Order: sequence, then structure tokens, then C-alpha cells
Amino acid sequence: MERSEADAADDKDMDSFLEKFRSQPYRGGFREDRWEQEFDKIPLFMKNAPSEIDPKENPDLACLQSIIFDEERSPEEQAKTYKEEGNDYFKEKDYKKAVISYTEGLKKNCMDPDLNAVLYTNRAAAQYYLGNFRSALSDVTAARKLKPCHLKAIIRGALCHLELKHFAEAVNWCDEGLQIDAKEKKLLEMRTKADRLQRVEQRDARKAMLKERREQSQHEALLKAVKARSIRLVSKAASEDEDPTREVFLDGLSSENPCGARLSLDEQGRLSWPVLFLYPEYAQSDFISAFHEDSRFIDHLTAMFSETPSWDSEQKYHPDNLEVYFEDENSTELYYVSPKSTLLQALQHPRYSVKALMPAFLVCVGSSPFCKNYLRGRKVHR
Repeated sequence: MERSEADAADDKDMDSFLEKFRSQPYRGGFREDRWEQEFDKIPLFMKNAPSEIDPKENPDLACLQSIIFDEERSPEEQAKTYKEEGNDYFKEKDYKKAVISYTEGLKKNCMDPDLNAVLYTNRAAAQYYLGNFRSALSDVTAARKLKPCHLKAIIRGALCHLELKHFAEAVNWCDEGLQIDAKEKKLLEMRTKADRLQRVEQRDARKAMLKERREQSQHEALLKAVKARSIRLVSKAASEDEDPTREVFLDGLSSENPCGARLSLDEQGRLSWPVLFLYPEYAQSDFISAFHEDSRFIDHLTAMFSETPSWDSEQKYHPDNLEVYFEDENSTELYYVSPKSTLLQALQHPRYSVKALMPAFLVCVGSSPFCKNYLRGRKVHR
């Protein structure tokens, strides 16, 4: 059979192409040292798609994407494509990209409530693994509005409530899910856990309430004891004629001081105070965590200076040489306190004010040049 002229022409063109191919080596092949990187640029073999596609750099991938997300397709088809893309990201544990894909699917506003419910539920799962429990809860709530019996949405909602420590709500969601499927293992396990944690929370709340009531009762007893002794309390910003109030008292009880010491009341109804002794000559201080109101100043001074402190280089701080003063809250006037007087007697002085429930007194060596100079120019009441 004779060949047609067209066939003969085709053969001639092929021979010409092959001859050219032999004379000009193929330059589009993969380089041996970079074949993996170049292989990864082919859409079919890509392990991870770039987050942003430049048509100039990836024309093949841009073309495929335009086909997949063709705006001429129905909203339902586009939403489904985004759902599948989100599922792929979810399987790869790339939850951020999964959220983006599901969100794009929801933006298509398709009319399929079941599909939208799945998009919300799947986005909730991705948000959950990102630790965005409130966002996840918002999504499953939206899913249930579209599909009230969507069991996956209920399970994920219960999980979110559990993470947010909304134990009562978690139990309710589990109960609603168990009405749909009474044998759902996850719901049964979650309900048991949520119920147990709810009981623990309620128990702790009761303990906290009882503790608060005990503290309130103790505070009332302390305040009553202080008022009965006519001791003047002031806050840091108190005025000279401010009366003792509950707010000032509670402010003092909550204030911090060394060792966490606080005003206390013993079984005999007697008070013990945290007291601060200040030694201005050496910028030193002593803290007495429980100075009983019936104890004398000399008793504490004798105990504290039974040994010479390291800062007393001249060894002059002996109990018999010491004088005690307190400073008027609203002036520079000083008031002498007899070392043989009790703490209660000092606190009941009409010019003494207790700040933050921690009395403070100045102590110095009466015969020392420092003390004389310190007292010079001040009005001292003895």
C-alpha cells in the first residue's frame, strides 16, 4: 500500500526532530545533586504546598489551584473542596492551615446545612488542638444550631467545656449526647470525669466558704477587742481624726510583714501584736512577731540585748541605757514610753496611732550624743 503524502511529511518532520535532538543535548533534566528539590516543585509530587503561590514561579500549581477553586463552580462544590483541603491539613496536624481552609469553606455561604455543620465542627476540632477552646466552643455551638443532633459537635463541645473547667456544662452536653447514643464511649468517660471534677470543685468551694466565714468571725472578734481597748487604728492615708473602721482594720490584716505575723487573740481574750523596733542611730531594726499586750518593753529589750548585736561596735546598747519613743502620726513630736510600761499602755496613749496593725517604736541610747542630737529641735513629751 502506498503511503500518503501526509504520512511521508510526518516522517520527515520526526526524522528532523530526532536529528536535532541528537545534536542538541536535552537541558531540562534534573541535576543529580538537586533532584529531590526539583522533584518537589512538580505539583503531583509535592510534599507540602507553598502557603502563597506565585504564578511566575509555580505556573503549574497556580493552574491546578485555579481549576480546583474555580469561582464558576457552585458554592457547595467550592465549600466541599475547602473542607477536603482542611481535612488534609488536619491529618498533617497543620491545624492553623486547617482552620483557614474550613473558614474559606464557610465563607462560600452554601445552602447545605449539613456541610456547613461539618465545616464548623471540623474547624472546632482544629481550634481545640490549637488550644483555642472558646473559639472551638463557639464553632460547635454554631454547628448544633444547624444540626442539633450532630454527635461529633456535642462530643467536641463537651471536651471544650471540660478544658475550660465548665464542669456542669460538660455534664449537660454529655447527657444530651447520650440521649442520641447511650453507648458512646467518649461521652460516658467524659461525663464520669466531669461529674467527679464538679464534685471536687463544689467541695473546694464549700471549704473556701467555711474558711472565709471563720476568718470573718476571727476578724470581727479582733476588731471588737481593739475597739474595746480604745486603740486608734489608721491606714497609710488616714487623717488625724479618722476613727477605726472595718476597711482600715482589714487593710492592716491583709498587709505583709516579716514572717507573716498577724494580730492575734488568745483564749483568754488578750491580744498579741507584731511590733517593730527601730534603731535610727544604726539604721537597724528588730521585729517581734508576737508582743503580748501585757508584756513590758524592758522584758523584750532584755531578751534582745542579752548579747551585743554585731552592729553595736561601741557595746553601748544595754537594756538599762535604752529609751523608747513613738512619733506622732501627724507631726514631728516624740512621746517617751517608759520601758517598764506594757505594750497595751503604750497603744492606749491618746496620741498613738497603729498603722497597718503593726505598732512601731524608736529605740536609742538616751545618754549618747546621737540621741541628744536626734531629739534636738523636736518637741519631746515625757
